[in-house]
Amino acid sequence: MNGPRRDPRPARPRAGAPRAPDQRPEPRAGEPRPHDPHVTEPRAEVPRLGEIGLQNFAPYLMNRIMGRYNASLREEMASLGLTTPKMRALAVLSVIEGPTIGELAVYAVTEQSTLSRALDQLAGEGLVRRESHEGDARATRVYATEEGRAAFERLWPHMAENYARMFRGISEAERRAFVATLQRILKNIRKHEI
Repeated sequence: MNGPRRDPRPARPRAGAPRAPDQRPEPRAGEPRPHDPHVTEPRAEVPRLGEIGLQNFAPYLMNRIMGRYNASLREEMASLGLTTPKMRALAVLSVIEGPTIGELAVYAVTEQSTLSRALDQLAGEGLVRRESHEGDARATRVYATEEGRAAFERLWPHMAENYARMFRGISEAERRAFVATLQRILKNIRKHEI
């Protein structure tokens, strides 16, 4: 059928024409338009990574720092039979008593499936124990055993030494300001309340 093509957009009312009760009046020339959640505004121009540069791109720097930090601990962890997920779990359990597996995954920055495998190994080695949550039988809480705490305490001096190396030549005030900034960044991007 070859008829006139119809414009799929809704027709604009003629000037002076009566409006439907739910229809807002058109703004006058120079007035701002009301916000319409279905209309995306053009974004301000964002600099490209090449313009920012890797040495000025915070996520790149954070990844480099954490990669170097984890690599510096790898030999000590291996001597204790620990992997990074196992070390992270023991580190969290040394300061937080009995988190659920889901909470532990968030604190340890580890996928829950990876953490579950690490916890299976740690439990098999007698370094952690799992207990059913009193209020919810589906939730399991995780605790470090005395052996688990002792294993972490053997690793801690190496972690503390590498932590101190990161802040060599940086004043205590600068370190506190940096950590406070990291806490604010985490609050901006986190998906969990913890």
